[in-house]
Amino acid sequence: MSAHMLRRFCTANGGGSSSSSEATDSTFGGPVTPPEMMALRRLVESHRALLSDHGLTDVRSEAGYAACANFLSEIDRVARAMRLPTASRAYRRSFSANYRALFPDNARLYRVDVLETALDQHSEIWVNGEKFELSSDAMSYATALQQAWTEIMTIVGEWRNFGLENTLDLAEVERLRPHRTELAAALLALDVAWAQFENKYICELIAIEERARQLIVSAADVDFKLLYSEDFVGANDKAQDDLERQLVACIAHINAVANYKCKGRDDLGHDILLTAKRIMKEVEAQRAQYGEDNTECRAAASLLASEVIAAFQSVRLYLRRVRPCMERVDPHLCNNPGLVTRLVDWETSWEIGARYVRDIPLLDAICDIVSAIKSAQTIVPSLTDMCEDCDVELFLVLPRLVVLLYVADPSAHRSNLVRSMLPHRFVSSKYDQIFSGRPNPSLELHSLYRQFNLLHQEVSLVHPAAVSHSAPMDMAWEILLKRAIQGHSDLTAAEKSGCPADTAKRIEEFMLGLERWSVELQRHCPQDWNQCSAVLVQCITGHVARESRVPTEKFQI
Repeated sequence: MSAHMLRRFCTANGGGSSSSSEATDSTFGGPVTPPEMMALRRLVESHRALLSDHGLTDVRSEAGYAACANFLSEIDRVARAMRLPTASRAYRRSFSANYRALFPDNARLYRVDVLETALDQHSEIWVNGEKFELSSDAMSYATALQQAWTEIMTIVGEWRNFGLENTLDLAEVERLRPHRTELAAALLALDVAWAQFENKYICELIAIEERARQLIVSAADVDFKLLYSEDFVGANDKAQDDLERQLVACIAHINAVANYKCKGRDDLGHDILLTAKRIMKEVEAQRAQYGEDNTECRAAASLLASEVIAAFQSVRLYLRRVRPCMERVDPHLCNNPGLVTRLVDWETSWEIGARYVRDIPLLDAICDIVSAIKSAQTIVPSLTDMCEDCDVELFLVLPRLVVLLYVADPSAHRSNLVRSMLPHRFVSSKYDQIFSGRPNPSLELHSLYRQFNLLHQEVSLVHPAAVSHSAPMDMAWEILLKRAIQGHSDLTAAEKSGCPADTAKRIEEFMLGLERWSVELQRHCPQDWNQCSAVLVQCITGHVARESRVPTEKFQI
């Protein structure tokens, strides 16, 4: 950068005269003053500390970023020591609140991230999976800043080589090193180029961020309309259903771009919510008609449906609370912890809803199995403790119980769950049909069912006296149930109950076969089984722990 560039900057309207030139030389020419020399020494030292990446200033690594930040700070110190004018930063008054916090006044405030963008020359910016591009004007200003940066790096490098540490005599040093005027011109040119790029770049960033926040803004607007519709129009209005469907679609879109902790699913539709609401109405009507105790078998359906609704309402509450402070929302939506927490809750609950609430046969199966396990808890109290404590052993017991419950009554609703978990074990065949209009179990699974029936008949034969106070099936069921839950051989218990040794041995053979099916149930599709077991435990205990629903004093964006 030459002295001519300095004169052009300092001359009003570009019309410099000889007198203005002399004034410029008198202002920025002459020897370096002691305060300036002190500032220059610090600048040279910070220049020495800069890191390089393939010949370019490293601003990406943590150490490189810190070194560059220090160098920029020293540039500002030298400019102030030389009393150089600052390019106007009046444009900062139009920045958004977030950026006014970063740029609170008209000081230079050189930031490494601004420089990094100019040096990289990348016009593409990706936010929430969408590509935005800086304008051609912004890229032109970036090029100008890059050139000014190269010039200042060259001049400071020359000062470093000839001026502060060189062993040549003073006169030779003065001749070789850049003049004070050249340094001042380079600093002024850098400041002008920086201000021009900063203005354009930050303004375009603000516009990009506003567009990126539109996902939240649009969802909040739809929620506001839906809230008004619910309060003043009525629950059965078609327009309300349309708004609800729009809101679900908005949430699904937000989930896809922001929920990095889960799958980010966007295919969980409004029909899940409609089914959940219908189930809740049905259960409430049944409770009103038959009482709480007589509808206990539908408690699992009520719990799962309420979870779908509660997760939806949790996201809606977030949208209402964030609506007045939208500028606080990070445009990279995945960086908003409060939002992500609610989305995790929403996807988890709705994914379960998609499988077990929307699919009524599967929901009936869950209700049937949960009811049967709760009955089993009265026979084996230790099962209750396992469920409450979520003991590791419980997750070995659960698959055994599911298979045992199936073979005990393969025509009940519970069979729907086994078919969904082991579809390859149910085929159309020539064997005796157990399920009317449904695929038959495979020969192997049917063999387990027949083995169970034979055990039942054996227990019936050796317990004729039991008929007077309890069905023979109950005795067999109790023995098998305890064996499945305890997970080890209980021959002594079987023999004490009156079963001959041969019968007790056949019980163990049956349990070995049951265990093989238990393992297959877990391993055929581990992800599905893990979800299923979590749902069963949730329904058995009635405990639902959702981080987004824990009351907090401070709202988290």
